[in-house]
Amino acid sequence: MTKGQKAGEGPLAVEVEKDKSYYWCSCGQSKKQPFCDGSHKGTEFTPVAYKAEETKKMFFCACKQTNNAPFCDGSHNKK
Repeated sequence: MTKGQKAGEGPLAVEVEKDKSYYWCSCGQSKKQPFCDGSHKGTEFTPVAYKAEETKKMFFCACKQTNNAPFCDGSHNKK
């Protein structure tokens, strides 16, 4: 799969709520990073769904280069 455009330099910390669904922006064009706002329409990108299993802080990828979508895997540190 093609990787989206960079939307940030590091992970974005979000306090997720148990049983709530989140839709991570994979294209990098959303104005509501790290989540989808529909900016991908007409492209090959689709949001990645994540349902929180517990309430806690999670680190979502902003560089869009992760191999562990929707979460940061440190790809922003690799050159």
